[in-house]
Amino acid sequence: MHLDTLKLVDTLTSRVEFDAGAGMKLVVEPHAPGVYRIRCGKAESVAADIPPGVRAKAHADALLARPEAVGEATAEPLNGSGKGWRLTQGDATLEVGSNPFRLSLLRAGAPVLHLSESGAHFDHDTWTVGFELKQGERIYGLGETAGDLDRRVEIINSDQRAHRALPLAWSPAGWGVHVSTLGQVEHDVGATSAHEYLLTISAQVLDLFLFVGDPGEMLNQFTQLTGRAGQPVLWTMGVWLEQPATHTATQTAELVAEFRRQQIAIDGVMFLPPAAWTYHEAKLLPDWDPERFPDPRQISEVFSRLSTHLSMHTVPAVLAESTTFAELEDRGWLLCNESGEAHVFPGVPATGGKDFGLLDLTHRDTLNVWSERHRHLVEDGVGATACDARFEIPDGVIARGGETGAVLRSLYPALARKALFDAAAGHKVPPEGVVFSSDLFVGAQRQLWQAPPRVPNTWAGLQRTLRNALSIGASGIAVQFHAIGNSEADVAEMTPELYLRWLGMAVFSSNFSFQGHEALLPTSFDEQTRAHIRSWLQWRYRLIPYVLGAIEDAARTGLPVQRSMAMSFPGDSEAWCWDTQYLLGPALLVAPFTQAGTSTKVYLPKGEAWWDLNTGWRYEGGTVWTVECGLGALPVFGREGHMLCLGPTANHTGEFNSARILDEVWMFGMPLHNPVVMRNKIRVMQMQGSSYIKGLEGLRILPSEGLEVKRRGAEVRISRAR
Repeated sequence: MHLDTLKLVDTLTSRVEFDAGAGMKLVVEPHAPGVYRIRCGKAESVAADIPPGVRAKAHADALLARPEAVGEATAEPLNGSGKGWRLTQGDATLEVGSNPFRLSLLRAGAPVLHLSESGAHFDHDTWTVGFELKQGERIYGLGETAGDLDRRVEIINSDQRAHRALPLAWSPAGWGVHVSTLGQVEHDVGATSAHEYLLTISAQVLDLFLFVGDPGEMLNQFTQLTGRAGQPVLWTMGVWLEQPATHTATQTAELVAEFRRQQIAIDGVMFLPPAAWTYHEAKLLPDWDPERFPDPRQISEVFSRLSTHLSMHTVPAVLAESTTFAELEDRGWLLCNESGEAHVFPGVPATGGKDFGLLDLTHRDTLNVWSERHRHLVEDGVGATACDARFEIPDGVIARGGETGAVLRSLYPALARKALFDAAAGHKVPPEGVVFSSDLFVGAQRQLWQAPPRVPNTWAGLQRTLRNALSIGASGIAVQFHAIGNSEADVAEMTPELYLRWLGMAVFSSNFSFQGHEALLPTSFDEQTRAHIRSWLQWRYRLIPYVLGAIEDAARTGLPVQRSMAMSFPGDSEAWCWDTQYLLGPALLVAPFTQAGTSTKVYLPKGEAWWDLNTGWRYEGGTVWTVECGLGALPVFGREGHMLCLGPTANHTGEFNSARILDEVWMFGMPLHNPVVMRNKIRVMQMQGSSYIKGLEGLRILPSEGLEVKRRGAEVRISRAR
């Protein structure tokens, strides 16, 4: 059916309802400032904000952290006719028309998005919605990308694992679209028809959110709506090492000790699969693998003496060959096929290649037991967990709640990852914990520490991991972890130059790990390269207060740590072309080397001034510069009006003084903004041409040229030098 005929039923400041005929209802809500929610389906399905029923509510909770509307709008007939209505909230306006059905989104009175000729219609359990795309308009978000951050001319299917999709799309022109469903969504972004963004949605009810604003504003509203991540523990911000494939736990501890001897900083070790703990014969609770970890507490103590924390793999599975499989099947705790028997999945690395059954995490008792057991195992000394749970679940597999197909494939990894985070966070306020995972799914933005893609040990591999981080950041995920190379690829392609350029980029990111292959370990390089590595690692630990502050900021704003140029400078179209540059937090512009050489071009966005961290020179924005940098440096620029708060040098976070986490402050021009820094208590106030700052007691202050610092008690005054 097409939504050609609409009859106005009710008008409130918080919602407008229409009769769409054939028992269908259309509800339009000014859901939040700059956000409109459009729902259409059978009247009983869209009547309530929260669907009735336990499973429906569970699905709604997985989709939305804040289902209730908090916005208000004025509603009036469009052009004085009865064929259209206008809903206005602030500078955002949505126009709804009938005969034919029309939607137009306006920002400050200017149109930014329209329905295309395809319009919106429902047929055989599928909604199709089309939007016009302007010539040259760029679309960002929608999950991972191996290439250009602009997703134009791509078809992205949310139910295809290879597509690595996420549900938010936006344009720097000032609009965004999010389809709220666990079901399959296909995004045809101008691939079939060059001037149309066509959504094909497998759902009985159309649930569509439209956003108006700058990208940062839209990401803020999107993550408020769908949920934001918690925070990591301080030690997780330190450097990580992935366990070498041939190593026992003892050998890995010896490698960490060698890192310490060579003054190579490290805080965490990521143990490789298979899972460190799983279900065993005649046991209904998971426990340590006795062959790999005969004395887990002793192993934990060994690494603890080295001031190193552990991450272990886990998987919500039970081996098919075990007697426990049959017992859990009888309990109804495993995902079943249509005949009611527990489905057997082919082996994966986390199960040691052995076939297995999956715990039915939609079953509340199963989920609670699995999460609670991991809480106890964390008490054994494990600091973080790793879990990939987006399995190829066939359409015929059914959960106890009735979920199957695309819905189950999307819901399952969300349940697994949340359970593990809850186990790690315990009762901490705010919740803190880390769960490594490569899974992408609806709601993935609620978790930190997205695992990196596996890429070649080449310049192209470096570009891909960087673009991938920027694309998922544009999709709402705050943190992507980076790996320095790939132990599973051809390690001979990794040169010392590439290694140091990769490491430099990763230092100015959320975080990273060294790979456990001899050719990729920092201890395996020549002394000159190792000296550069040590220098970069010292930079990393000095940056921790700033980067952790950016992560804490993400919990409030939804903005990622690594921010693409299109996201950060939507009004500067020239900046969008420089898609391997990025902002690290709000204050630093980073231009990594993505090919061999010691010189690279950097674009400094217009409308602002930028300060070179390497030279202290000031540059006006809207300019392109060729920058020379040896292997121990990287083009990084401070944004005028901002500050960079740095911590001390360290070999691990245990050396930090928790009472004095900061060491010095760099200023880029006259300070105008409160700095981004962990546990921020530094405040800036402007008065009579000077900046007055509280919270800098005992810190070294490095002002820009032309400024002077005066201290008066607990207050610092920054003024122009006379």
